Amino acid sequence: MAASLLYDTEKPCPVCEKTFTVTRVRSRLVVLRQDSDFCTYYKDINPYYYDIWVCPHCGYAAPESWFASLPPAGQEKVRAFLRGREVKVNFAGERTREQAIATFKLAIFYAGLIDAEHSRQGGLCLKLAWLYREAGETASEQAALKKALEHYEQALFRERLPAGNMSEITLMYLVGELARRTGDYDKALSYFGRLISDPRAKMEKRVLELAREAWHEAREAKANGPMRDGS
Repeated sequence: MAASLLYDTEKPCPVCEKTFTVTRVRSRLVVLRQDSDFCTYYKDINPYYYDIWVCPHCGYAAPESWFASLPPAGQEKVRAFLRGREVKVNFAGERTREQAIATFKLAIFYAGLIDAEHSRQGGLCLKLAWLYREAGETASEQAALKKALEHYEQALFRERLPAGNMSEITLMYLVGELARRTGDYDKALSYFGRLISDPRAKMEKRVLELAREAWHEAREAKANGPMRDGS
């Protein structure tokens, strides 16, 4: 079933300028459910496996959404790093979870190398955490969630918002939710409290409702002591 939902296309690499095969997921996937940190579960296939494009010629990796828009300074940094290195990677075709995790680790490395915006680096770490969640690897999931939290909090402080499709209200909620999921209940309660009292939150009713629910869960978890599983 998964193979029938995939198709191949040819794309140029912004680093080595060679063309390579990218495997993409057909649209119109059926959504089954969504976690409180926006991890979405789909019927038949996990599209997150194919989010990252990896050039088999030079090894550059980035999400589809900004793979081709690598600025000149970023191109030079990547080329300088890859100079003299022999790369043999090919992630075309159907991917396993382990391969998907490897592609996200590559993309996270390159995002750091080119000093990508914190919101972008946070998004990569968050999706890596979701893959670990699917695999039941709790320790690795927690580590990735903490990195996502660090980047998203920096994005709130430093970036012009909205960041991508995330408003300041959504980003504030996500920082609080990741703090809750990683056991920092004081930080979670602080962010949820700020969000709930922000007049702009009334324009984003779903996020406001999620924040109210998470605020109660964080307060209860803090009162009860040990962290509970927050899914």
